[in-house]
Amino acid sequence: MAGARTLADLSRLLRGLRRRHARRRGGAELTYRELAAATGWSHGIIGEYLSGRVLPPTDRFDVLIALLGATPAEQGALATARDQVEEGRRQTAPAPRQLPADVYGFTGRAAELGELDALLTAGERRPAVVVSAVAGTAGVGKTALAVRWSHRVARRFPDGQLYLDLRGYDPERPVAAADALAGFLRALGVPPGDIPDDQGERAARYRTLLAGRRMLIVLDNAAGADHVRPLLPGTPSCFVVVTSRDDLAGLVAREGAGRIDLGLLPLAEAVDLLRALIGSRVDEAPQDAIALAASCARLPLALRIAAELAAARPRAPLAELVAGLRDEQRRLDLLDAAGDPRTAVRAVISWSYRRLGGEAARLFDLLGVHPGRELDAYAAAALLGTDLERAEELLAELAQGHLLESSGEGRYTMHDLLRDFAIERAGATHAALTRLFDHYRYAAALAMNRLFPYERGRPEVPEADTPVPDDVVSWLARERANLVAVALHTAGHGWPGHCVDLSRTLWRYFEVGCHYQEALAVHTQAARAALAAGYGRAGALADLGGVHWWLGHYREARAWFERSLTAAGETGDQGAEARALGRLAIVHERLGATDQAIDHFRRSMARYRAIGDAHGLGTQLINLGALHRRTGRHEEAADHQLQAAAVFAELGDLRLQGYALGNLGALCTLLGRYQEALTHLRQALANCVACGDPGGEGSALAAMGAAFLRLERHPEALDHLHRALALSRQTADRGLETETLNTLGETLHALRQNDAALARHRTARTLAEQTGDQYETARALDGIARVQDTIGHPTRARRHRDAAAAIYQRLGVRPLSREGR
Repeated sequence: MAGARTLADLSRLLRGLRRRHARRRGGAELTYRELAAATGWSHGIIGEYLSGRVLPPTDRFDVLIALLGATPAEQGALATARDQVEEGRRQTAPAPRQLPADVYGFTGRAAELGELDALLTAGERRPAVVVSAVAGTAGVGKTALAVRWSHRVARRFPDGQLYLDLRGYDPERPVAAADALAGFLRALGVPPGDIPDDQGERAARYRTLLAGRRMLIVLDNAAGADHVRPLLPGTPSCFVVVTSRDDLAGLVAREGAGRIDLGLLPLAEAVDLLRALIGSRVDEAPQDAIALAASCARLPLALRIAAELAAARPRAPLAELVAGLRDEQRRLDLLDAAGDPRTAVRAVISWSYRRLGGEAARLFDLLGVHPGRELDAYAAAALLGTDLERAEELLAELAQGHLLESSGEGRYTMHDLLRDFAIERAGATHAALTRLFDHYRYAAALAMNRLFPYERGRPEVPEADTPVPDDVVSWLARERANLVAVALHTAGHGWPGHCVDLSRTLWRYFEVGCHYQEALAVHTQAARAALAAGYGRAGALADLGGVHWWLGHYREARAWFERSLTAAGETGDQGAEARALGRLAIVHERLGATDQAIDHFRRSMARYRAIGDAHGLGTQLINLGALHRRTGRHEEAADHQLQAAAVFAELGDLRLQGYALGNLGALCTLLGRYQEALTHLRQALANCVACGDPGGEGSALAAMGAAFLRLERHPEALDHLHRALALSRQTADRGLETETLNTLGETLHALRQNDAALARHRTARTLAEQTGDQYETARALDGIARVQDTIGHPTRARRHRDAAAAIYQRLGVRPLSREGR
């Protein structure tokens, strides 16, 4: 079998296999329809694989070459060829390109740019570089220098560039190292659900991904050495630029970083910057230009704002601007230390600010108290209490005067010095912030109503008085970071009800989107804020438990659900009580308390019936039906799933109808009704894909894999199970991952791949024991026993089988692997 260097080469080999297979079976090639029927894939994707337009994933590639008749030796050679093609494609694949736009009118700093060039050349000896001003100086152009130089050398980093503003000088909103790592991991291709909880584990994963890669990392506005240490790669092939007001002596001493102390622009370069920004007027009045540069303390931020003032008054002489700035300087010197460069910046900002119209000035003041990192015109309209068109006009005015920076797509950010200035002048902000928080809460509720229209339990929030976008679903994705920032801010600054409402509103969005870290932060704050708000504590506690459930922390989840149940009982909230009981039931089942689980399911269902919540009742019918399937009460299990499917069909909730059909399909597999099972499971898969629920999609694929295993259609079983395993890891669903690993072990054992089967079951056992999942622990032990019997280790097999039997007996459950055969 000849090798392959490109995807085209590989596709030619696949087509050659297909032709050879045709000769062996009498001249007719396997059609796309036949391949689709054998694999469950679409005709279109099979065509993409064979034409060389798409590289099949590893698991699908293995299935495909087996179907096309490759011998074991050929399968190994082809798998190696496929991996080589993938590696070649990875090396040429697009890399993250996160650098902000280059700085317009950048002037001077030739010496500092040269120092950076020299440090890059000596990179192996100085793996990190610090661009630092004298402590306390701001507006000196650290970011501009870092960005300009980074664009100059970007081609020397073919694997990409990462950039993050750490906001280290914001007393309330600096970016935590853990959050920064999560963002970088996402940029490097790690699925959100696969990002570790622990900061140390995130840092280790980050260093692993960067190992051997040639990447540039720009860490802007760091608070100090400890702020950036977790973000430093462990490989000399990467180069790091850090900007900070701090001198970062710790990085210089411990990490061997080179430091560039960035001072004020030399006077000639300051005048050159003015010339680049306002043109020939500098040469027409050179002494006034020098005086203007001096009035701006030769700070680039101040010079840019002053240049915009000059540009806005093209007929006014520069001397007039200089006089105005000097008057402003004298006024501020009474309040600030004379000679402090920051005072010069404040003078220029103040002068520019006083030129604004009343509405623009008020909006500028209010932008400083926005809790997020950036905002759009809808948020600006809410802060000011105006219409969208006027908000857009005012934002454009502020951006033109360099009092705001455009971050693209109608969004804006504010320099931290400008934010400080705005906060000082903001005055009374309670009404404006209330409008802003009302806007975020109401728009989030609208988005959730469109995404999950049939789900009850979300708060009914009042309509906002200011405009919201028509496409609130896209808005929700763009504003996720701001929604988290608003929830955290409102919890501790006088709006606890908004935090509680946002927590309850966004629960399902966080779950389905696998935004676990954001969910943990919001629900934790909501559980505290609910005490001050005087409502919603039971729901917030249950949602916090739900995050731990998603992450496989079953014992922690149980503790939070129990606290939620107590809180619901104290307030008489039957809806919250029903939710807490239902979630407790699921945890009890996983932890092996089957009788308690059944009791809690039934109590939950009774509460939902009492309040007339058909959606909640249907959810518990699914969950109790799944438990009945495991305990051998098959008629009740089928009845519950059929009832649930009917409920959700009537409500129009395709997602949970898919869950009910998936559980019904799993039951049919257990009973040996395989074709019926596949019919239900295919519909379940289609529903979950249509609703964008990767967790439900993974569950349906895993159940289909089990059905194909029972039908002895092993290639199809492996394909579906590998896809389910990938989704379980993408969504961090430990329960699904453990279940899928055990079914994979059973499939590999059926194929006599005993070492691989044993490895899968052992991994499943480790995961199940970590989470406390008793049923899957028993399945793993049973699977290990069967493999050990096959390979001639009867004593070990008996020990594992006895341990599994003890768990099954305690649970009152029949072993799945011994039914439906």
